[in-house]
Formats: sequence, structure tokens, C-alpha cells
Amino acid sequence: MGGAGGGYEDVYARLKAYEGRAAAVGGVGKDLVNAPMIRHWCEALGDTNPAYAGAEAVAPPTMLQAWTMGGLSGHEGRSEAYDELLGLLDGAGYTSVVATDCEQEYLRPLRPGDRITFDAVIESVSERKTTKLGTGYFVTTRMDVQAEGEPAGTHRFRILKYVPVGRARRDSPATGRAESSEAGPDAPASRRAAETGADATTARPERSDSKRSDSERSRSERSRSERPRPVVNRDNAGFWEGVSRHRLLIQRCEECRTLRFPWLPGCNACGGLEWDTVEAAGEGTVYSYVVMHHPPFPAFDPPYAVGLVELAEGVRMISNVVGVPHDMVRIGMPVRLEFERVDEELELPVFRATEGSEV
Repeated sequence: MGGAGGGYEDVYARLKAYEGRAAAVGGVGKDLVNAPMIRHWCEALGDTNPAYAGAEAVAPPTMLQAWTMGGLSGHEGRSEAYDELLGLLDGAGYTSVVATDCEQEYLRPLRPGDRITFDAVIESVSERKTTKLGTGYFVTTRMDVQAEGEPAGTHRFRILKYVPVGRARRDSPATGRAESSEAGPDAPASRRAAETGADATTARPERSDSKRSDSERSRSERSRSERPRPVVNRDNAGFWEGVSRHRLLIQRCEECRTLRFPWLPGCNACGGLEWDTVEAAGEGTVYSYVVMHHPPFPAFDPPYAVGLVELAEGVRMISNVVGVPHDMVRIGMPVRLEFERVDEELELPVFRATEGSEV
């Protein structure tokens, strides 16, 4: 629903004024469509479709966005209008951002050697929405991609700019601008009182940490360090239901019997839509891995190893590698599945280095 109150209505009206304005003009892909990137993509996803290799190879259609991405240096051609839109949201207190989904339409195959160009427009800004993450606005951009000057596809990308749950948004009487603040247990007593309507002179004084009970400290630390929740939807709900029963389930196409992971609505080998599941035995090896040092996040304790594990069944999945120091993880290391409880409500599949692994 739209925001109530003049302040919210004013923000929404200003945001809507950016619809239809350019987000990028005359963008050029940093690389031509090329075989090495196609090969790396297919190896990472385990996609063995013969159409993506050989003299007549084409790029997987879902690589459409890959040819337009700016890399770590970002897009040089992003428009002032798009930067202004994001700045307006930041100034209104919606400083957090998460990518929510994308939609792609493919108009012609992309082949090695194709030169990619693109233009993008701010297609829509939603009314203010409340989600489990927080309250904010969905911003959708549409990118029209050309290959050698011919229309090749369309990529719609949607983000949510939001105020996280638990952080109040209020209008500053001094500036007239919206500000965000925390009214939680760690906020100063005077600020909590102001935001809850209590008299600051009668607000209960803060207790020093030494006077807080162990259980209080534990609850406070737990609330600050809770692991992010997995996104569960109709396509992967069966996987997470299996995890809750300590079973790692792999999809199997009922038509061609190909196993697939992660879970998808259709088979990427034959296109079949019917499937059943097989339970993984839990044995695997580290196919590749990274050691995470940055960015810091309260729920994690870097450095830690994240592995691409090849299961005995042939599919690969990403999870933490545990039971061995992060700097001793090696490609080819045997691992075994276990389920790790990370807090009171969440268990996750992880892989423990097995006895006898070379460390």
C-alpha cells in the first residue's frame, strides 16, 4: 500500500517522476561474447548441453546479463537520473538494498564474437510495500540488449530499497526529512522514550552490561547475530522440507532421469516438467572453494571456507566446509554431509572433512 501521510506521499510522487527516464544510454559490454566465459559458466553450473560448445556454439540464453555487467569497477555509463533516484531513497531513510528478481526475454542467440550494446530505462517504482525484510519501494529497470546492432533480448531487474524490520522511520521536525533510528534495547533510553511516547525523565536507566543476566546477554547477542534465512518458494520448498528431516534431496527428471541441483521447475537437459527425488548418500569431494574474509557480518565468523561440493551422485552444491581449518581446505578433499543447527529455528546442510583427509 502507499505510504500514509504527506511525507510518504511526497516521496512517492517524487519517485514516480523518474519512471521512463534513462538508467543507462549507449552501454557497451566489456567483452565480446566469448568461448572461455561460456565454458566457465557451463562448468560452474554443470551444464553439458552440446549447443554451448564447438565451432557452432551459442551462449546459454541465461548469460544475457553477464555480457552487460560492469564488473568490480561498475558501470561507467549509469545515468544521473538513476543515481538521483537512489539518492532520493537514501535521503528518505531507505538505505538498505536487496536484489529481488529478474525477468529475461530472448530474441536471438548470442555467438562468440558478438559485440554487445545496451540501453536501460527506469521502468517502474512501486508504491511503498511492507515485506519480511522491511518497508520500502521496488525499483524495476528494463535493459534492452543488442548484439551487432540487432535486438538480442530484454532484461528486467528489480531491487527493493528498504528500511530493515525493527528500524523506525520518522520525520525530523528540524529538517523535514525522513530519518531512521533504532528503538531497540540497545538504543539510548532517551531516544527509546521519545520513539515510544514515554517520558524521558521517567525512563528506566540503562543497566551496565555487568549487571545484565547471562540469559539477557545471550538473547541480545543472538538477535544481533541471527543467520539470514533461506528464500523458500514453490520451486524449492521440497528441498527445505527434506532438510528439516535431515535428508538431502536431489531432483530427478521423470522423462530423461537426469539429476539436477539446485532445484528447478524444469529439466535443463530435456525440458521435462515432471520430476521425483532421490536422497543423496552424503558423500562428496570439494570441487572448488573460496575462503571468505570480507565483508564482516555479525552472523558469521570470518575467515571461513565455502565449498562447491561434488556429491557422489554427480551434482554439485554450495555449502560451508567444516571440521578443518579454512586454510587447509583442498580441492579433491573428501567430505561428508551433516546438518548443523545454527540457531534455535534453523538447520543447514554443511560438509565436514572426513577422517583421513589430508590437512
